[in-house]
Amino acid sequence: MAIVKVNKKKQIYWVEINRPESNNAIDFEVMDMLEQILDEIEKNGSTRVLVMSGAGNRYFASGGNIKAFAELKTAEEGRQMGERMTAILHRIETGRFWSIASINGEVYGGGCELLLAFDFSIASKTATFAFSQASFGLPPAWGGITRLVERVGRSRALEWLGSNQVLSSEDAVSTGLINKLSITSELRRNTWEWALELARVEPDLIEELKNGTLRALDRNREASFESELDRFAHFWSTAQHHKKVAEFLKRSRR
Repeated sequence: MAIVKVNKKKQIYWVEINRPESNNAIDFEVMDMLEQILDEIEKNGSTRVLVMSGAGNRYFASGGNIKAFAELKTAEEGRQMGERMTAILHRIETGRFWSIASINGEVYGGGCELLLAFDFSIASKTATFAFSQASFGLPPAWGGITRLVERVGRSRALEWLGSNQVLSSEDAVSTGLINKLSITSELRRNTWEWALELARVEPDLIEELKNGTLRALDRNREASFESELDRFAHFWSTAQHHKKVAEFLKRSRR
C-alpha cells in the first residue's frame, strides 16, 4: 500500500497521506515521500498547485507518529527529526506553487503545524483541530509557534497551545486558522475547483506574491524557527516527555 498517494493533473499535484492505521500520522517514511514529491515538483517547474489531504474521512493528520519516534531519546535526536520536518514545511511554504490543505477530518499536534505551512486551507465542517503537543510535555517542533502567532495572534496561540482545546471547524474559520469550510461530501470537489482557479497564475508570479508576503512580515522568522527547535529538543529529552510517551504507548496496546 502506498504511504503517500499522488495524483497529477492539470498542473496540480494532489498528495494524500495514506496511513489510516496510524491516523495518518507523520513518520520518517512519510517524510521520505514528501521530500521525493517536492524534489519532483521543484525539478519540473510547471506545478502550480500542491494539495494535501489525508486518507479516509476521520483524520487529516494526527501529527508526529509517537510510536515511530519513541526510540528518539536525546535532545540531538529530537532536534534532527524536528529539523527535517521543518525543512519540508519551509519548502512547501516558499515553493513556486500555491499550496492547499484539504482537511478531511481531525487534526492534532504536528498536523496543525503541517496545515499552517500551506498557503490556504479548506476543511470539512466535521473537522476538528487541537494543538496537543503539551499533552506530551512538548512545545511545537516544526515552526508551529511562529506560524500560529502570525495566523491568530499571541494570546489566542497561547490559549490553544496551553489548553489542548479541541476547536471546531467553525472556530477554526472564524479565528482565521483556516480559510474555508465545505460540506464533507463536497470537500474534494470544492478543493479541486479552488485549485483550478489558483492554477491560472503563472509560477513566477506565485513566487513573487508568496515571497512578498513573507517579506512584509519581516520578523526574523528563521531565528524564531531556530529558537523553537532548540526548546523542542530540550523538552524532547526530558523525563516528563518520555513518561508521557510511555503512558501513551501503554494505552495504545490495550
